[in-house]
Amino acid sequence: MAIARVEASEVERAVEGALEICDYAVLAVSGGLDSMVLLTAASRVPAKRRKITVATFDHGTGSAAGRAAALVARYAAQLGIACVTGRASTVGTKEEEWRRGRWAFLRQVASANAAGVVTAHTRDDQIETVFMRILREAGPRGLAGLYAESEIIRPFLDIGRSKLEEHARVHGVPYVQDPTNRDRRHLRNRIRLDLLPSIVARNPGFPDELLTLARQAATWRRSLEDIAGTVEAEPQDGGALRISRSSLAGYDAASLRVLWPALAARASVVMDRRGTHRAAQFTISGATGGTIQLSGGVEILMRRDHMLLRRWRLPSLGRMQSQVRT
Repeated sequence: MAIARVEASEVERAVEGALEICDYAVLAVSGGLDSMVLLTAASRVPAKRRKITVATFDHGTGSAAGRAAALVARYAAQLGIACVTGRASTVGTKEEEWRRGRWAFLRQVASANAAGVVTAHTRDDQIETVFMRILREAGPRGLAGLYAESEIIRPFLDIGRSKLEEHARVHGVPYVQDPTNRDRRHLRNRIRLDLLPSIVARNPGFPDELLTLARQAATWRRSLEDIAGTVEAEPQDGGALRISRSSLAGYDAASLRVLWPALAARASVVMDRRGTHRAAQFTISGATGGTIQLSGGVEILMRRDHMLLRRWRLPSLGRMQSQVRT
């Protein structure tokens, strides 16, 4: 959710607008520049201060991660804002593992406080995300990137990272440089450090072209959600989704390949291209009692009058511990 107010006090106005959206906010703060600017700007909104909790997550990936979490807790205390620190007891090695662990923790904190999650994603993050999804052959649904409708509040989504860097300099915002941000083993870093600069040097309008594509994809995605809303689907225990077979009857394979990712999203499942094609074909030709397994530990079961989408094994997020510091 973007707050598009570009004025003299752009950063602070954007954060103030974000905090007005929800009664209680959980600020996702990593200790890096962007999120520490978010925390600093939020602390300058006195009327909202008591409706803020900071959440920071130590991935356990090294001393830098520990220093970042400690800085967040210390700085939040100086600002008089409650801080919850989560720690992963097992160390992942992939970006996706880090993301899953972090978001499981953030949702836990938000649920405990009936709060909305506010992140520091910037315009640059959106550009990188869309480009990364193009490289991974994402469909229109995925190309919306951070423009997709979400409960997550992103006040900086229309603000470039350079603006936050300027804000940090002017206000003396403390932050930790994460050394993993320059590790080219991670695709996002290669995109940010190498691929995008090379392309932009030859085509300066490329970032705007990516953002235009993402906006068009987000519009398409909203239209699809309306169509998917006509399909009878009910949440089940354990995060499963029960989908009426009669609601899907009559759709051809191409239409089902468009519908299935939207349906899967209701169960917090992201379908890749292969899974989407397999789900569409199974819907048309699968026999009652049959089952197909998809990537990510997901399966679809065919029953007499419905299909059941569920996880057959849960990804290991590691045990997490949290403590509250004020």
